[in-house]
Amino acid sequence: MDALWAQLGPAILPAFWTTIKLTILSALGALAIGTILVSMRVSPIGILRTLATFYINTIRNTPLTLVVLFCSFGLYQTLGLQLAQRDSTSYLVDNNFRLAVIGFTIYTSAFVAECLRAGINTVDFGQAEAARSLGLNFRQTFIAIVFPQAFRAAVVPLGNTLIALTKNTTVASVIGVAEASLLMKEVIEKNANQLWIISGCFALGFMILTIPMGLIVGRVSQKVAVSK
Repeated sequence: MDALWAQLGPAILPAFWTTIKLTILSALGALAIGTILVSMRVSPIGILRTLATFYINTIRNTPLTLVVLFCSFGLYQTLGLQLAQRDSTSYLVDNNFRLAVIGFTIYTSAFVAECLRAGINTVDFGQAEAARSLGLNFRQTFIAIVFPQAFRAAVVPLGNTLIALTKNTTVASVIGVAEASLLMKEVIEKNANQLWIISGCFALGFMILTIPMGLIVGRVSQKVAVSK
């Protein structure tokens, strides 16, 4: 047991900190891209609707592991995309981390867009019609009237997507990102006889991350709920 904690103790907090950073950065990127996608999805311009629909349907039906591997093998090894200083001692670590963020952002943005589109569907169509009758164009109507109400209505599904993203960060281990699941695999390989203890520690760690998220999302949704 002492040998186990000697391996696990110093590394577990940095591993979960990497998980948290992956979650936060990917969530911000996914929210930005998802907002653009949903505005395209409900745009009066047909080509934009088609492109957004194709992107969302394609990404949602593609395994996350494949998306992350594409970022590593496709963007980095094939196209030569470098997201860190080549002469840095932490080049591979930084580059793989940023590639993972790109992969999670690409994948999660499709789900964010669908959450926001569901929120848009809750906004009374008459409000958009009234805005157009006042001379507002699509961009003004979307930004000032439709999107704020849609976002409030989508808080809960967006929160669920954030929780799913936190758990999905375990996929980053396939390209060598030293987050929690990679540490768990390495420790289990050296201490296979203590599998349940190790798994329980990491399961507890993810519960500590995700349960407060659910509680916070519930409180926020009550605060910003659209009155009916």
